[in-house]
Amino acid sequence: MPKYMLIMRGTDESNAAMMASIEEGIARTRLFIEEMMKAGVLLGAEGLDDPGQGVVVDFSGETPVVTDGPYGETKELFGGFFLLEVASKQEAVEWAKRVPAAPGSKIEVRRVPEEDEVPQDSTVQR
Repeated sequence: MPKYMLIMRGTDESNAAMMASIEEGIARTRLFIEEMMKAGVLLGAEGLDDPGQGVVVDFSGETPVVTDGPYGETKELFGGFFLLEVASKQEAVEWAKRVPAAPGSKIEVRRVPEEDEVPQDSTVQR
């Protein structure tokens, strides 16, 4: 069965709205996770810490440059994910519509390719 990742993407505004009612958001997310577990579709889920606590490693030059967060030029930030095993893209979309996201957030739905779909280098030892 195919796997899909529901990627939570937020803006500064949607993240602020979420933080304003964090306890309610956590409770709603826990209920959503329980629903997915009962349905047998949840493989994993993780949220990320405040972007100000992270760093960016930029490979646009000859050597990598490390910059402390937050990332002022970013319009949307990856906030976490749900990894589902469902029968179809449409089923993944239906779950995405139910994510308890803050207004202004987006949920990106992407299929995770199976190992046999990823080109393999026959010279690599396994």
